[in-house]
Amino acid sequence: MADNTPSFERVAIIGLGLIGGSLASAIRKHKLAGSVVGFDQRADELELGVELGVIDQAAPSLKAAVEGSDLVVLAVPVRATRTVLEQIKPWLGRDTVLSDVGSTKTSFASDVEAVFGEMPPNVIPGHPIAGSEKSGIRAANPDLFAHHKVILTPADNADSLSLARLKALWEGAGATVLTMSVAYHDEVLAATSHLPHLIAFSLVDTLAGEDENLDIFRYAAGGFRDFTRIAASDPLMWHDIFLSNRDAVLRVIDHFTHDLGELRGAIADGDGATLLRVFSRAKAAREHFTKMLSGQAYVTNNSDQQVIFHMQPGGSVRGDIRVPGDKSISHRSIMLGALAEGVTEVKGFLEGEDSLATLQAFRDMGVTIEGPENGLVRIHGVGLHGLQAPRGPLYLGNSGTGMRLFAGLLAAQPFDSELSGDTSLSKRPMGRVADPLRTMGAVIETAEGGRPPLKIKGGQSLTGIHYDMPVASAQVKSCLLLAGLYANGSTSVTEPAPTRDHTERMLQGFGYDVQRDGATAKVTGGGKLEAGVIDVPADISSAAFFLVAASIAPDSDLTLRHVGMNPTRVGVINILRQMGANIEILEERVIGGEPVADLRVRSAELHGIEIPEDQVPLAIDEFPVLFIAATCAKGRTVLRGAEELRVKESDRIQVMADGLAALGVETTVTPDGIIIEGGQTIGSGTVESHEDHRISMSFAVASLRATGPITINDCSNVTTSFPDFVELAKQTGFNIRTEGAS
Repeated sequence: MADNTPSFERVAIIGLGLIGGSLASAIRKHKLAGSVVGFDQRADELELGVELGVIDQAAPSLKAAVEGSDLVVLAVPVRATRTVLEQIKPWLGRDTVLSDVGSTKTSFASDVEAVFGEMPPNVIPGHPIAGSEKSGIRAANPDLFAHHKVILTPADNADSLSLARLKALWEGAGATVLTMSVAYHDEVLAATSHLPHLIAFSLVDTLAGEDENLDIFRYAAGGFRDFTRIAASDPLMWHDIFLSNRDAVLRVIDHFTHDLGELRGAIADGDGATLLRVFSRAKAAREHFTKMLSGQAYVTNNSDQQVIFHMQPGGSVRGDIRVPGDKSISHRSIMLGALAEGVTEVKGFLEGEDSLATLQAFRDMGVTIEGPENGLVRIHGVGLHGLQAPRGPLYLGNSGTGMRLFAGLLAAQPFDSELSGDTSLSKRPMGRVADPLRTMGAVIETAEGGRPPLKIKGGQSLTGIHYDMPVASAQVKSCLLLAGLYANGSTSVTEPAPTRDHTERMLQGFGYDVQRDGATAKVTGGGKLEAGVIDVPADISSAAFFLVAASIAPDSDLTLRHVGMNPTRVGVINILRQMGANIEILEERVIGGEPVADLRVRSAELHGIEIPEDQVPLAIDEFPVLFIAATCAKGRTVLRGAEELRVKESDRIQVMADGLAALGVETTVTPDGIIIEGGQTIGSGTVESHEDHRISMSFAVASLRATGPITINDCSNVTTSFPDFVELAKQTGFNIRTEGAS
């Protein structure tokens, strides 16, 4: 269907209130249909609809409205739906698409099935998340749905063409269209829309009955007025909604009543710890999800916002900066601090989406966490056995580290749990942790291909094992060691090549005995963790982009402060130095058990090398940007033994090769690596990052030696690991502009 072709020829809107009238008006404004016919039992509203230009034609009857229409939208009160369906059934065409705009979908689906005996494929229930305190045809607004969500709840047998046409109509009106099941829609709306309205109605009614009601309202603060504004909504409409969505509303009322009772008890008992836990969890949850969803409600497990980097070529890299805190250490500090006894203070915490998702997951399991505030977090540990069952799935965003480590921690908890993530994470294999955990006695279900979500059965008794890892992976090693804290006996892991050892170091920092013998790390279950202070060093993976940038850009001189120099993480420095990079290591020191240093890097003539395989695990996350260094070097660079790169956020070997090809750089991809002939010209072009943050930032670095502009798509996930990348890139000399960032 061409962009300027109307989605439908003739649309019938049944019910010309705010929503029905606004939809009719939007269709006319954006020419989304050949004509819009309206019907309403109120003759004066119907006439007014024509007079105001909301509809093209006023139908004298339901038959006249429906007959000949290829889309019929019911915008009537939800309790009137079945009656209207019975009346229009004889006049609906065989291929007519039927939809609605009601805020309860189970009742609509039930009414359809009662009238038609089934859910016909061309019936697509809908619900626009938009409204106004005004009502009636005079409130019709063609822009009401712009930048708002519309939820469609098609049945499994829904006709794909009908769904596509209806989706195109709503998108033409400026809305963002999401799809979900009928049942899930009603649960979400019961919690996020219906319950707040119920509370607002009840609170105003309660206070209005007080003897001092006039003073209560006279001296009410802005917060009270803002919260109770929704109590001015149409009482009849909400009467219908609550009765139609009864079961879902009752469930969420019961949850809320239980929690309110606990707060009442805490106030009565002077239990400040409970109040602090609930309030800090609620404040942080709102800030966390608001940030992740860019202020747009009802986005389930992924963001629609696309961020594009526009890079201009050339530039030098200069300055004195500190990149954000180490993501791996930030993850583990929250995990072990939550399971420790006492209060753990974390300084330098990375406030990226991945780390915040880990933090939020522990709040969801009853852990009180203060902050983060300028990188400072205080964690009130609950001990190894103090976690509480979360009410729903734990959403970990884009964090593979978070999901794999949580799998180990949750495998022995007394409650069931589910781990979910965004679109990118949901494609990544989790069998590599699920399989050995099952050997220990865990019960874990995965989606097809061993992918998320992970459903973990609680109440299992784990037994320690020895595991020889087939592929070096710090995430798998850490997962099993964390599960070993709960297992009977000892759990040991032998790695085929060195990987980052942050988990072992931090466990020891928390007072838990970890035995290390060469390539084997071992823990014995039954111990405890003691709270302490953690100072998170700057992330060497984030520093790597600037190390390469300053090496390849002419006339560069950059200092990076307080960078983590863990021996299992410095592969990128070792490799760059072998390639001829000019990197000075200054002010080496040890803080909180982790070595750190300042790094000064200046422009250098790089040359290609055969990357030593013993350095591959030590630089596994940094290879995308090292491929850029190899492209700018003289001679050939060969990478082998890097199969792990194919199961990161993307297949980083192939995605980098494709991106380089788009810029005119030829490479040879091998099963476990890549061959890059250095000295090739980096041209202009568009690169697909495949929602992989390290791919996005690597090609931003490539622009420093490009001959023309580079456009990098799907860069929204950069904030998962490096929230300040764009600002620091501009500060140090990159010519970068973002599109789509809030």
